[in-house]
Amino acid sequence: MNISIIIPIFNEIDSLSELKNELIKSLSNFDDWEVIFVDDGSSDGSSLWLEELSKSDKHFKLIQFYRNYGKSAALNEGFKAARGDYVITMDADLQDDPAEIKNLVSKLDDGWDLVSGWKKDRLDPLNKRIPSKIFNFVTRILTGVKIHDFNCGLKGYKQAVIKSIEIYGGRHRYIPALAGQRKFKITEIVVNHRARKFGKTKYGSSRLFHGFFDLITILFLNRFNQQPLHLFGAFGIGFFLIGFVLELVVLYYKYSIGDPFSKHIALLILGVMLIVIGIQFFSMGLLGELVARPIQGKEDRVRKFINNK
Repeated sequence: MNISIIIPIFNEIDSLSELKNELIKSLSNFDDWEVIFVDDGSSDGSSLWLEELSKSDKHFKLIQFYRNYGKSAALNEGFKAARGDYVITMDADLQDDPAEIKNLVSKLDDGWDLVSGWKKDRLDPLNKRIPSKIFNFVTRILTGVKIHDFNCGLKGYKQAVIKSIEIYGGRHRYIPALAGQRKFKITEIVVNHRARKFGKTKYGSSRLFHGFFDLITILFLNRFNQQPLHLFGAFGIGFFLIGFVLELVVLYYKYSIGDPFSKHIALLILGVMLIVIGIQFFSMGLLGELVARPIQGKEDRVRKFINNK
């Protein structure tokens, strides 16, 4: 069995030597394995250290970025390069324990497509744990994926999962949600979480706001990207019906009670505006259908093909 380990790196020079030794120890029981480091524009000497390692040991490979593009971009490039049947992702700060790799692989062997780590006993400051709990609770409710820790770096994937999802922006936080939308089987295991030994976290509180917008993108665009008329058409019909009812009310006042149009001019204008807005939304949905049609034809819908010949 081939195992690929993908590790994004950004200024982790102090952790790399210890991380390498732990990886070799944890992976020694596997026949065929590779570790793909993705250097996300490090400036502390990590790049040179990793370059020397990749030249001296064929198990270690390196992808170097010109500058810092973020974790999603690093994982996406790592996914492209991974050749393993099983792919494991983890962080480089030593808080993720490489000894958990065998447990993730064992769970994948049980038939799961994606196994997410759960840092149940998280050794981080309170100002990181509380926002994380809120983030995970909201994401779990809105996406319907019943795991406790979406943002844990330790995850295991089957090859089919990483080749069917596209990661960019801040979408690495929602990989389980993206996989869930494609009906992959997802579970989680409790993993050992360790206190940070070197440096400080690369993520600030602003990621909560960015994560919120990424969640909206995943919930709406991914759900309606092949049927945009279902989204825009619903808004369009809603606005149109409300405007139509308002116009009927104005006509009722005019012909049943005898009020002049000028007495209800605001209601009349509002009704016309809502009808126009409704038509515009419906038109946007139709245009979206025209744009989505070529995408629908190109999408790979086949998950498995068995040929016994």
